[in-house]
Amino acid sequence: MPIPDDAAAMAASTVRRLFARRSLRLPGTRLGAVAYPSPTSPRSHWHYWWQAHYLDCLLDEHLRNPDGDALADARRLARGIWVRNGGRWRNAYYDDMAWLALALQRLDGVEGRRRPRRRVRVLGLALESAQTPDLGGGVYWNTTRDYKNTPSTAPAALFFARAGDTLRAQELLDWLRARLFDTETGLYLDGVKAGGQVERTIHTYNQGTVLGALVATGGKENLARADALIRAVADHVAHDDGALPLSAEGDGGLFTGILGRYLALAAVTPGIDADAAVTARTLLDATAGRLWADRTEVDVPGAIGTRVDRPGPAGTRAARAGSDTTAFLFPPRQDGPVSLSSQLQAWTVLEAARACRHRLPRY
Repeated sequence: MPIPDDAAAMAASTVRRLFARRSLRLPGTRLGAVAYPSPTSPRSHWHYWWQAHYLDCLLDEHLRNPDGDALADARRLARGIWVRNGGRWRNAYYDDMAWLALALQRLDGVEGRRRPRRRVRVLGLALESAQTPDLGGGVYWNTTRDYKNTPSTAPAALFFARAGDTLRAQELLDWLRARLFDTETGLYLDGVKAGGQVERTIHTYNQGTVLGALVATGGKENLARADALIRAVADHVAHDDGALPLSAEGDGGLFTGILGRYLALAAVTPGIDADAAVTARTLLDATAGRLWADRTEVDVPGAIGTRVDRPGPAGTRAARAGSDTTAFLFPPRQDGPVSLSSQLQAWTVLEAARACRHRLPRY
């Protein structure tokens, strides 16, 4: 089933119409409700790091459609995050702070700022403080400081690479390779505890952030490792049909979206092996195809509808929601409230796949 060129725009519309709210009901702010239907309390749990990926999605949309409202929404969301976080940028988790630092760093870039705003510097200093010689290097997961892991170290390395501190980024990449690289699969494990025990769980998003840090830091060896990591994802993570696994459970609802984001970045990076770039695009296309084929239609407001089997020709009005009272939800299908994380995942993958098809700039 062909994916219409405006599939990413439909995913963006889903998040805006079903999840976007004012932060604590304050004008000039945005925040994503954690679920649809949304919790009734304005002070319900809000997932700091999900909002960072919402911000990233808005910046993806702005790159696709610079004349739209995405950049204004991104600025409102940044303010909404600050408001909801009690008038501060930091929290207790360094991986959370790394995600927001990356998104705000991108926002600075889109706005053409020559030096980072204070909020980016604050988060960058927090990440620097979490990189210590304990356990040989790496970045702590949270302020308890008893676990160093890929979810914090890899996005921190990416942040530093984009900030021009490639020496620090390389130190973090070298630590990941030495402590958490699984030679059997070619993938990266989750983390190492204070006592030295390694948590061997393999998550899709960890492969994505390492991939992003490798290509952003650059150099022949890093790009060769990025090539190998793309192939390892295809061999050991993807399903038989080539699509990446999709989850809707809490934080896991974002994981494959993050991997998709950095597969798209790698696919257009000069120096990446041509076959590896094709593999990255193939993984993205297969995953986007599954998201599109298994979408559902929902009344706004209303209950989740049934699978849409009659999309019409790609890009036509028949492929879109039939009226202003309907929207699409993307898989996996969920019983009960639909998580924001899962819809951000779909939005991210569909934007990434489209960017690859059109060779659009990513960052």
